[in-house]
Amino acid sequence: MLSERRLQVLRAIVQDYVGTEEPVGSKALTERHNLGVSPATVRNDMAALEDDGYIAQPHTSAGRIPTDKGYRLFVDKLAGVKPMTGPERRAIQNFLEGAVDLDDVVARTVRLLAQLTRQVAVVQYPSLTRSTVRHVELLSLAPARVMLVLITDTGRVEQRMVDCPVPFGETALADLRARLNSRVAGRRFSDVPRLVEDLPEGFEHEDRGTVSTVLSTLLETLVEENEERLMIGGTANLTRFGHDFPLVIRPVLEALEEQVVLLKLLGEAKDPGVMVRIGHENAHEGLNSTSVVSVGYGSGGEAVAKLGVVGPTRMDYPGTMGAVRAVARYVGQILAES
Repeated sequence: MLSERRLQVLRAIVQDYVGTEEPVGSKALTERHNLGVSPATVRNDMAALEDDGYIAQPHTSAGRIPTDKGYRLFVDKLAGVKPMTGPERRAIQNFLEGAVDLDDVVARTVRLLAQLTRQVAVVQYPSLTRSTVRHVELLSLAPARVMLVLITDTGRVEQRMVDCPVPFGETALADLRARLNSRVAGRRFSDVPRLVEDLPEGFEHEDRGTVSTVLSTLLETLVEENEERLMIGGTANLTRFGHDFPLVIRPVLEALEEQVVLLKLLGEAKDPGVMVRIGHENAHEGLNSTSVVSVGYGSGGEAVAKLGVVGPTRMDYPGTMGAVRAVARYVGQILAES
């Protein structure tokens, strides 16, 4: 375990390097921070931190920079989440409240995160498998053609056309709509198959085939496999950090184009807390020079998807964690109210 003073020195090195982009020397540390010890003591502490792998000396510079291990300790032990100011919170709320539908919420969230953090923003659409049914609408388009509209608790809307085996009257359709919603509204998607399995039996014999067809379409919609969707924005922000990527920026950009990679980076939605992956903790080699800060969002206190940012390891971790968490909270509120 590091002593409290060496933790203090590490915190000061991380803060200065993030702020100045320059390797940090002992003289600068004692001048900028009230460490309460001599430059010689700070030099000894820095030597110990270097021996332990928390900081490193780049090239021939006299200064030191944090390593992935140093950033990890900073995040785990030292970095509080920087709270957003009142004006910042109001700006976030006002920007997101103008959204007209789920696609607009996601698009605005991506733009907002990229602007707030000046990094690459990634937002996952709410997953159907983690959602609940808000309402099922059935609309008659023709005597034997129905539109099924599934609305989730996150505001996601799925539409399907249903070709019925025989004409289905408005009265029967209204009856099906009412019975269906009485069983599934407010229930988890995973419960729906069990809840509707005996529904056709309550209808006249000639209508049961159509009811079964409608239910089959509903169940197919619930178990779609291509539900994992992402939106990404702010990729151009990476060009500001050219010197933070030791090789070239191309591997980072290529990794960001792979949706599967990004989904793995964001992590499981069931883990709602702020998650920080630093440098080589990212399994994809192209992202070894980046850090990912992500958090779950959703309505009703349960995460249904993730959002986050990707940037260089030389990152303002407290500020980025605060921004990501604040945006996720407001997105969750908007989904709950939509």
